[in-house]
Order: sequence, then structure tokens, then C-alpha cells
Amino acid sequence: MYSDLLHALPDVFAWTNFVAVVIGVIAGIVVGAMPGLSATMAISVLVPFTFGLEPLVALGLMAGIYNGAMYGGAIPAVLLRIPGTPAAVATTFDGYPMAQKGEGGFALQVAVVSSSIGGIASAFALMLLAPPLSKVTLLFGPSEVFWVAVFGLASIIFLLGGNPIKGLISACFGVFVSVIGSDPIYGNDRFTFGQLEMLDGINIVILLVGLYALPPVIDLLETPLKTGGVNSSKLGTEPIWKALPRMKYWKTWLRGSFLGIWIGILPGAGGSMAAFMSYNEARRTSKNPEKWGEGEPEGVAAAEVANNADTASALIPALTLGIPGTAVAAVMLGGLLVHGLQPGPMLFRDNPDIVFGFMWQFLFGAILLVLLGGSLATNSFARLLNLPRPLLGSVIIVLMLIGVYSIHGRMFDVYLMLGFGAIGWVMDRLKFPLPPVVLGLILGGFAEENLRLALRIGRGDPMVLFQNWTSLILVALTVAVVVGPTLKKRFIDSRKKA
Repeated sequence: MYSDLLHALPDVFAWTNFVAVVIGVIAGIVVGAMPGLSATMAISVLVPFTFGLEPLVALGLMAGIYNGAMYGGAIPAVLLRIPGTPAAVATTFDGYPMAQKGEGGFALQVAVVSSSIGGIASAFALMLLAPPLSKVTLLFGPSEVFWVAVFGLASIIFLLGGNPIKGLISACFGVFVSVIGSDPIYGNDRFTFGQLEMLDGINIVILLVGLYALPPVIDLLETPLKTGGVNSSKLGTEPIWKALPRMKYWKTWLRGSFLGIWIGILPGAGGSMAAFMSYNEARRTSKNPEKWGEGEPEGVAAAEVANNADTASALIPALTLGIPGTAVAAVMLGGLLVHGLQPGPMLFRDNPDIVFGFMWQFLFGAILLVLLGGSLATNSFARLLNLPRPLLGSVIIVLMLIGVYSIHGRMFDVYLMLGFGAIGWVMDRLKFPLPPVVLGLILGGFAEENLRLALRIGRGDPMVLFQNWTSLILVALTVAVVVGPTLKKRFIDSRKKA
């Protein structure tokens, strides 16, 4: 089962693939260090530029950015009490007080070591759990694959948090976009509005760039960041090999890694929940809980190890079932599709060298964090906070326009991207979740194809969708996901009244 994993290792050491991971980690730290930017936005902007690259080079860049950005978010969290990414909120609790006491350098070193440990644990979880799960899913037929797609959509809609109605509307919008173009069987035009450019459907990259990159850039331009400048000479940074003996947090790292991996696998949970749970659990078991919140380094370790441990683990359901655990994983699914890699049961059978190489790249990206985010690099990345935000936002917009135009060399795609960007901005303001849109686009066509195939096999009888135990179990899980939160809420309310 794991022979393919070892077979893929030599390809990862090809210099182009390795350099891609290094560049990705550095770019990810830069992105994470800038409040308002995120790994989701960075990967969305990156995807159009990867068309001409080998799949492993493109995936290496994505893996590096994901790992780097999760640590990079700790830099402004520690120095300015502004989390660079949503998952770094818990890092501010003790990281910023440490910086005020002149221990900002040590706080960042605790963050980078903890991030690396969490990322390594998450990569090993992906390597160990994804292959056996993929073997099981290979046994699925069209009806089972259809129910997997329905289960994935239901999970994102009802477990993402917030308002399920808004999640449902977002998912329906994504499914609607997925059916635009020619009917795959009869060839009829569907919702093309007479536009020849839409006959082949909507390219997922255009949607990703518009939805995930444009709204944060608008925020970046709208909201000035008043830092007063960051003097990196006052961080109190020492060589990381001298700082390591002071980091005796192995219990916190172990517990935070487990929590991060578990939460990463759950659809819709994400690194923020993992970081808060790890921080609270570490504080509860601490011998000095009263010191937490006043500059306790273990608090930084607890938050950072957990929010990095959900990176690769979020790809376990994404790669094997096509169900992403986080928004970044949803965008990465789009990146896989761009290179002709359909997430799901067939991915491991048809492209083992690429998918297993991708797992190795996640592991190396996590290891490289310590080397690339060490003391000298930490001081350099801290200076990024002094960059003018209008300049940064303008550069990102130019990259977006060039990337989308280069897909087919036509302005229609640029206008389409700007349209999706406007929709994304409105949805963001109205608190509509964006991951269901992407998953609706990815799984909509996938579900339609397998539903029609199953019905053709069953000669039009819909009962073919309920003909075996696997389908029935998936239906039961879908129903549980839909009604579970409501029943849980009613149970909690009844206990409060009692």
C-alpha cells in the first residue's frame, strides 16, 4: 500500500521540484506576515501562473505557500497583536506580551519551531491515512460516488459554521456555475447567454482568483495599517540553536498536533478552532495558568503547533473523497483540476507519483520552515510590516489580471474574474461563506456525471441509487450532517431550560 509513497520520493528531489517548495515557503511566510493576505488568496493568484509548469512543481509551490503562510501569520500576531491569518488569533494572547517584554525574537522562534513540528506531524498523518482510505474509495461505483459528492456538499454547508441557509445559497451558486456550458451528453447550451466563450464552461481558476483574491485586496487598499514601523533590532533574537534548549514543550506539541490533525480532517473546522482548543487545553493542564496571557511562551507553542497541524491533514478527505477540510484545501482542489488531476478515488490509482510526491513536498515544506524562518530570516520578515499596503495591493491586482488573461489570452476572462470578484466582495460583506461556492463548482459536475451514469446503468430507475449498503451508509451520514446540528441545538436548549 505504501510502496507508491517510496517510489515517488526520488521525483521530489529533482531540483526544480525542490526549489519550488523553497520558493513557496518563502512566499508563504511573506504573505502570512502581511495582515489581510492569506494562503487562500496567495494560492488563488498563483494557480493561473502554473499552467505551463510540471504538476509537481506547481503543487510544490502550493504546499510551500500553505506551510509558510501558516507560520507567517505569527509575525504580526507577535509584533503588532494583529493576526496575519485568522488561525493566528490565539498566538496574540501570549506572543504580543512577550514582544512588549523584549522577547519578541524568542516568541517568533517558538512559533517557527512549533509550526514546523505541527506541519511535520500533519504531513505524516496525510501519508499514513490517505492511502488506505483511497483503497476503500476505489471500490465505489457511480451511485456511491454521487452520494460522496452530496455528502461533501452537505458537510461544507452545515458544518462550516454560521448560517446554513447562506451556506446552501453559496453551494447552489457554485453548482449553477458548474452546469454552465455545453451538456456533456446531448451537447445543448446551458446558461451561456449566447456567449461563445462560455460553451466550454467556467474555468475554475477564474472563479478562484475572483472570489478569493479580489475581496482581500480591496480590504487591503481600504484599510490602512498603522504600525508605526517595526524595529527588528529590538526583537532580542538569538540563534535558533541557542533557543532550542529553552523550548521544553513536547507535551504541548504532542497534544496540539493531535488536535490539529483531527480538526483538519473535519470539514469546515479549520486552523482557528484547532489553535483555540490547543491553547485552552494547554492552559488548563499548565502548572502556572495564571501566567498565561502575560507572555507565556508555551501559549505561543500551543497555538502555532495546532494551526499548522491542520494543513496537510485537511487534504486527507480532499484527496481521497474530494471533500476539503478547509478553504485552502478547497482552492488546492481547484489547483489539482487545473493540471488534469481529479480529486477522489481515482487520483491515487491514476497519478500515484504526483499525489504521493505532493505529500512529500508537504513534509519538506514543514521541515524547511525552521531553516528559512530562523533568526536572520525572522528579522527580515518582520521588516515586511513596514511595506506600504497600497503598493502591495496594486502589485497583487496586476498579477491577478496578467494571470487570468494568460489562461486563454482574452479579455472576456478578465471581465468574468472581476464579476466573480464583485460577487465575492458582496458575499464577504453579507457573511456568505465562500468555500461552498468552490466545492459546488468542483462537485457539481462530478455529481451530475455520476448521477446520470448510475441512472443509465439502472435504466432510469432512481432506486439504483439505494441498491447497496455503502450508498445507504452515505445517505445516512448525509442526513446526520443535515439534521445533526439542529438536534444538538435543541438538546442543549432543553438542558438549559431544565
